[in-house]
Amino acid sequence: MATTMRKQIAQNKRNTILIIIVFVAFISLIGGIFAWIYNRPGILITVAIVAAVYAFIQYFFADRIALMGTGARQIEKTENPRYYKIIEQLASENNLPMPKVYIMDEPAPNAFATGRDPAHSCVAATSGLLEIMDDKELKAVMAHEMSHVKNYDIRVGMIVFGLAAVVGMISDLGLRMLFWNNRDEEDNSPVGVLFALFTIILAPIVATMIRLAVSRQREYLADASAASMTSNDDMINALRKLDTHHRPMRQQNVAAEALFIDGPLKKSVISKLFATHPSLDARIERLENGKK
Repeated sequence: MATTMRKQIAQNKRNTILIIIVFVAFISLIGGIFAWIYNRPGILITVAIVAAVYAFIQYFFADRIALMGTGARQIEKTENPRYYKIIEQLASENNLPMPKVYIMDEPAPNAFATGRDPAHSCVAATSGLLEIMDDKELKAVMAHEMSHVKNYDIRVGMIVFGLAAVVGMISDLGLRMLFWNNRDEEDNSPVGVLFALFTIILAPIVATMIRLAVSRQREYLADASAASMTSNDDMINALRKLDTHHRPMRQQNVAAEALFIDGPLKKSVISKLFATHPSLDARIERLENGKK
């Protein structure tokens, strides 16, 4: 287990760099097309610099954006002693810094962790999760999230959230440009159409590539780590409750999907095709079979 975790930490650190490079290259490619169309190399340089600066900012602030986007609010120990003490206990038992603790006022049971490293980490649980889980099951779920903190999964997930969100915005911009160009054929710009088609086709592909860089194997490892911190039965029972009580979250965010212990979006054929998590049934089966 320890060897696997060390490998996962090293892979997560490499993936963070790789994802940022892919993002900057994609945005720079868009800038390069316009630089070629207008014969102005400065456009490429400017766009590449802006993309690099944006990626740098996301590294330090994407966790705050994710927390705001999910409606999470920070709490102190007095507001929910049960939940807070469980996090304190897990941090102490695993020699981890105490993360900031958040609650989402949301009936759908779910939880996530984010941050750039264990010293700058946050954990969040929905009010629905706190309601349906007993103490042992809640500890298992939060142990799963603390495993993501320990394994540096949070860094990759945070970067994926920040960059996938902006790629999605670029795709949406392309759709809007194509729509307005089609409405007014007299002012139809071939450059605008080119940009629209380029972003509509490539932006979702790049966003999917970024999300898929979050290894689905990490969920199995976090489940196994949580089972070792608590017990196998507690983790299995917690996952079964998540499966039984699954419902889409009201405040959904496609870019944040990879952060959660259970997919927060409405289940569909498309969502399953591009899911960043293995199914809860598969995760339960893995734990029942004692696979690590």
